[in-house]
Amino acid sequence: MRKIEDPAFIVLVGIATLGFAFVLQPFFGPILWSVVIAIVFASLHARILKAVKGRRNLAAILTVFLVTIIAIVPLLIVGISLSQQASSLYYSIQSGQLDVMGFLERIIGSLPSGIRQALTYFGVGDTASAKALVAKALSEGRERLAAGAFGVGLGAFDFVLGLGIMLYLLFFLFRDGDALEKLLRNVVPLRARQKAVLLCRFSLVIRGTVNGGFSVAALQGALGGVAFWFLGIPAALLWAVVMALLSLLPAIGAALVWGPVALYLLVTGSVWEGLFLIAYGVVIIGLTDNLLRPYLVGRSTKLPDYIVLISTLGGIELFGLNGFVVGPLIAAMFMVSWDIYRKKDVTRASS
Repeated sequence: MRKIEDPAFIVLVGIATLGFAFVLQPFFGPILWSVVIAIVFASLHARILKAVKGRRNLAAILTVFLVTIIAIVPLLIVGISLSQQASSLYYSIQSGQLDVMGFLERIIGSLPSGIRQALTYFGVGDTASAKALVAKALSEGRERLAAGAFGVGLGAFDFVLGLGIMLYLLFFLFRDGDALEKLLRNVVPLRARQKAVLLCRFSLVIRGTVNGGFSVAALQGALGGVAFWFLGIPAALLWAVVMALLSLLPAIGAALVWGPVALYLLVTGSVWEGLFLIAYGVVIIGLTDNLLRPYLVGRSTKLPDYIVLISTLGGIELFGLNGFVVGPLIAAMFMVSWDIYRKKDVTRASS
């Protein structure tokens, strides 16, 4: 009977775990980011805990308050400003203040005939088809904006709910983090050495990805925004945020924004402005990525740049912005688990 009961109980534990994960799935984002923030600000919480002489509730409350002031409030301010600039840019295009069609006609007209023929394959090789494509995109954008305005109340409720859940969990993660880590170590069915290596790599990847990745992305976005503002590009803050988000991708991120803008400046006659933006993008923005990312991200995560790029893209495709952390984390767990297995296999072979 014992032989039947033990596997049956394991199956029950597995089903219960999957069921619990399914119940928590709608709040995957808040749960993930509460864990990420708890790990990133663990050293700050340790110093506060020491300063308040071990009063765990007070230390957790103070840490959550500081995290809110340091990280969450600035993001909310940037988000509000970004929304305002995006709306302003959209209505400028709709009202004709920003002549997108005229810009498009000049760009296509200045392209060599070979490139225009190549673009014909994608349906944008002539001005009429390109204008139709842009008009369709603007129409869809107007519909989405209207739908977003209609559902703003529900969206605000979901956002506030998610933020509340994240801060609520964050308090308990700060207060009971040590106990939860011990519990996790006890229930994971691995050897002590394997658990130590996996948990250490888990923390390193999160700290390196968030601290390093966001620092590099924010710096590249800020540098690009300054250049756009200096050149008089409309909605500089909007493009700065877009560059920062795309800069989460190693090597190719910010260039996806400043590259087309530089090309537009060149083909519309603003040659010196275009050349300046290309030089600025390659030297200033590009070197920021090439010099800082390996030091801030690669050294902590111990992942090659190509693994970081592919896993980040795959994670974002599957999990949205959460994939920025989930993708490299899964890649790191994959590599370290196989490394442990390889070393174990080598040890067996040599014995």
